[in-house]
Amino acid sequence: MPTVDVKSAIPGTFYRSPAPGEPPFVAEGEHVSADTVIGNIELMKQFNEVFAGVDGILTAFMISDAEAVDSDAVLAIISTD
Repeated sequence: MPTVDVKSAIPGTFYRSPAPGEPPFVAEGEHVSADTVIGNIELMKQFNEVFAGVDGILTAFMISDAEAVDSDAVLAIISTD
């Protein structure tokens, strides 16, 4: 199955859930569509949604919750249908 890397468009801090103590937007192994939000990147107190960008199965997150990321960092890997 082909895979797609979901990359960060901006530097900041990556969050897998919408707020502390809440469940993640999506878990590994779940089906996602192109418009599924998989996380947020906080940059200068602004939150920017990260979308899957493709349809498939989110196979792995490459970044931990609340981890700093650079532009173009691979955040997750999606196996396409």
